[in-house]
Amino acid sequence: MSDDNQPSLIRLARASDGSPEPEPQPLDLGVRVRELRKARNWTLEQAAGQAGLARSTLSKIENGQMSPTYEALKKLAVGLEISVPQLFTAPKKQQVSGRLTVTRTGEGQAHPTATYEHELLAGALTKKAMLPYRARVRARRFEEFDGWVRHDGEEFLYVLTGAIRLITEFYEPIEMRRGDSAYYDATMGHNVVSISEDDATILWVTALV
Repeated sequence: MSDDNQPSLIRLARASDGSPEPEPQPLDLGVRVRELRKARNWTLEQAAGQAGLARSTLSKIENGQMSPTYEALKKLAVGLEISVPQLFTAPKKQQVSGRLTVTRTGEGQAHPTATYEHELLAGALTKKAMLPYRARVRARRFEEFDGWVRHDGEEFLYVLTGAIRLITEFYEPIEMRRGDSAYYDATMGHNVVSISEDDATILWVTALV
């Protein structure tokens, strides 16, 4: 997604995080399942039907009268449209934060490098789960980079103008034009070069982990 200066952008976004948030505490499974069911306004019959379980089985789980098998837990998770671990942990955020920031055109934080010209967006927000930025792609050849770019997280790329070549460690190079997008594992080596006469511009969004 960028040259060797890119990880510093991620560190920049994390630097203001402060101390890490406490890990979610394990919950009582029966209470958790009942709360999830009621949050959906489902009766025992409806929830049991969604999960493919007998009503009596679901009732016993909610009342702590039985310890479900892993197969039953998977059915519950599928029926409630969540993952199995979410049956045992509460959401990290219990309320809407209402956070909002607007970055006007040209007002992002500039981070020029030899191969890209980054404009960090939403810079006013701390503790972001994503790092969004616009980039002008200056590089024309892979050799202009100091090896592969790789970092933690997953990444989304959207071509705004021009055309690019997305070069990755495990796939053949992919040519992309305005309106094309890609989502990929950022721990995989990756680089982007412009194949336009002019520099291409792209939107990048990195999920911070």
